[in-house]
Amino acid sequence: MKRIAVFVLLLILAVAGTMPASAQLRTPQENARASRKAAKKQQKYLKKANKQQKKATKKALKQQRKENKRNNQTLHHK
Repeated sequence: MKRIAVFVLLLILAVAGTMPASAQLRTPQENARASRKAAKKQQKYLKKANKQQKKATKKALKQQRKENKRNNQTLHHK
């Protein structure tokens, strides 16, 4: 029974030893690529946020023009 346990333990250690370590350092090329990817993602986010802000500003201005027009019409009718 002990022999089987030792054999299984050795087998597990052998398999674990053949697996690559996942905590390896990234190469400079991989680091640069990740940096470019993050910068591109940030630019995309900023572009989307600016577009939404511009749309909201246009909507607010349109609403303000409507209010002014409505107020001017009520002043002229009195």
